Amino acid sequence: MNSSGGHSGRCLPSREERPLRAKGTQDVLGEKIALITGANKGIGFEIARQLGEQGIVILVGARDEVRGKNAADALSGYGILAEPLQIDVTDPISAHDAAKQIEKGYGRLDILVNNAGIAGHFYGPPSAATAADIRQVYETNVFGVVSVTNAMLPLLRESEAGRIVNMSSHIGSLTLNSDPDSPVARVNLMGYQSSKTALNAITVAYAKELRDTPIKVNLALPGVVATDINNHRGQRTPAEGAEIAVRLALLDEDGPSGACLADEGPVPW
Repeated sequence: MNSSGGHSGRCLPSREERPLRAKGTQDVLGEKIALITGANKGIGFEIARQLGEQGIVILVGARDEVRGKNAADALSGYGILAEPLQIDVTDPISAHDAAKQIEKGYGRLDILVNNAGIAGHFYGPPSAATAADIRQVYETNVFGVVSVTNAMLPLLRESEAGRIVNMSSHIGSLTLNSDPDSPVARVNLMGYQSSKTALNAITVAYAKELRDTPIKVNLALPGVVATDINNHRGQRTPAEGAEIAVRLALLDEDGPSGACLADEGPVPW
């Protein structure tokens, strides 16, 4: 993303050097704080932009510190309070360290969007896949979500209305995959598709654990969006794909939890 004028985000120094705090803010403790993983580009950047335009302080989660800073700079050009936060979702220690920075800087987290995801490098038939091919995708799309969510849950419990949004896909639906008349049934990417099915189950598990708390956990299905993950062959723009995630991140207390939702409404499991 190209950056434009306005206040710029900051590169984070060493993890122990200082608390995280968005540049240009004096006291943002009354504002909502959102962490979006994989927010340096694509749908993640658009989720960050749309939430930031609602006055929410954005923590730009990115594995690459330079790309995270560039994205925060670009968001700042929209007048958004944004700060890069280095986090590798495949590394539980990185997730834990990121949570410590947020705790020091803000004391809580209001919104977590688990957006980081990969398709992997294997596109052949299931019978030709190796366990390593599948494991590579699961490290980010499944285990990474668990690591980040567990690291951030103590901070989300400090929020009056914590929200967790996990980015899934229609091709993770077992119902659609087993329906020969569904376009989804024509896709057979075992690693990526099954990782989203697993993510759906994980989301329901968290929703059950947290049902007696103010925290809501939901799945956002952005549709077929033109991003790096599909070589920009999608029919929807990242801005359009981000809308359902933003809606779920801003749910009021009467909203659902444990739901699988796209723009058109609930998607079958």
